[in-house]
Amino acid sequence: MAESRNRYTTVAIVLHWLIAAAIIFQIILGWRAGDAPKGPSAFAMIQLHKSIGITILLLSLARLAWRLTHRPPPHVADQPRWQTIASHAVHWGFYAIMIGLPLTGWIMVSASRLNIPTVLYGTIPWPHLPFLPELPADAKAVWRTVGDTGHGVLVKLTYVLLLLHLGAVAKHQILDRDQTFGHMAPGAKAGWKEPRAWLAAIGFVAVVGGAYAWSPKAKPAPAPTVQEETVEVAEAPAPEQAAPAPVATDTPAAEEALPAPMPPVAWTVSKSSTLGFSTSWGGEAVEGRFSRWTADILFSPDALDTSKVSVKIDLSSVATGDGQRDESLVGSDFFDTGSHPTATFTATKFRKTAEGRFVADGTLDLRGVKRPVSLPFSLKIDGDTARMRGVTSLDRTAFGVGQGEWTATDEIPAKVSVRVDLTATKR
Repeated sequence: MAESRNRYTTVAIVLHWLIAAAIIFQIILGWRAGDAPKGPSAFAMIQLHKSIGITILLLSLARLAWRLTHRPPPHVADQPRWQTIASHAVHWGFYAIMIGLPLTGWIMVSASRLNIPTVLYGTIPWPHLPFLPELPADAKAVWRTVGDTGHGVLVKLTYVLLLLHLGAVAKHQILDRDQTFGHMAPGAKAGWKEPRAWLAAIGFVAVVGGAYAWSPKAKPAPAPTVQEETVEVAEAPAPEQAAPAPVATDTPAAEEALPAPMPPVAWTVSKSSTLGFSTSWGGEAVEGRFSRWTADILFSPDALDTSKVSVKIDLSSVATGDGQRDESLVGSDFFDTGSHPTATFTATKFRKTAEGRFVADGTLDLRGVKRPVSLPFSLKIDGDTARMRGVTSLDRTAFGVGQGEWTATDEIPAKVSVRVDLTATKR
């Protein structure tokens, strides 16, 4: 019965058209991702490209299993032998690319220096290939080369096979006028007027158009929030003064004493304040921020000696516009939030450099490493409201942010720009 069938089974037909649509969409998506400027949109395209690739791999394995257990319809009678051989070659060539392309892509991702997890369609975690992520850097580089080279070769083979396949279908349908197209489109008749052939052509155009029209929506960074803390106004003790020098007997006894220095003011930071950073990753500009942090501020331009600031940052709240990249940042290679969930900046020394401009000299405790950090900032106080803006740079490698191969600075620079923009009110 299998040999007498004049078409493929329903399962084979459904798998064929699903895989065909996915391959066409995947090709266009790959072109767009390669041409797109680096950023969250390009990153989102790559994530979808990986998701569709794994989907093609799973569907192709199912299609191959079905093909090995269900005989296809016979070739057209009296077909030249060379055409039959070519048909078999293209047929098995498609299996090679449908399975080989996702596998080489999987190798590239698993051996990548950017240890970014794959989450299919943003929902289903997909593991790396076993052993590759744990290999030494040199061995991983070899596997990356294998994956990248193989992927490139198979992409070019895909173009050739698609041209041969579509050309052969058109030949059988229009020139030879046989029933070859009917094997995958049950009921189709030969000739260019066949509605199913036009429907397939429309579907091809629709998939291409959809692939170009699809607009990636990168996950936006959550709106920043600052946890307000009750800050008690601490009376700064008056500094000890040396005993007064003897005065002449003609000094008036009622002479007024020097006024005591004013204590610093306690401030409450508004929720609209932001704490962020700028760097690049693999040539892609990255703008990030922390959505959860607290600040205890006792500060006054007239009491710099007794002013103090303490900022506590929840490192797991890092947001760079892409959730998968953020998962890498909180991992053991970077912030290692499992062992070091918070970073703390404490400053007790302040210098005035110009009108409305200051420098806070303090210590940053990040990933268990303490280093001195100076933060230049501008300050404008209007009544009970203060606006502060500051920018500084840090050497991430000095704090151990970037372990193993990430200690190198070719993919991620050592210098990271940190900026703070806050509004605060007097308590």
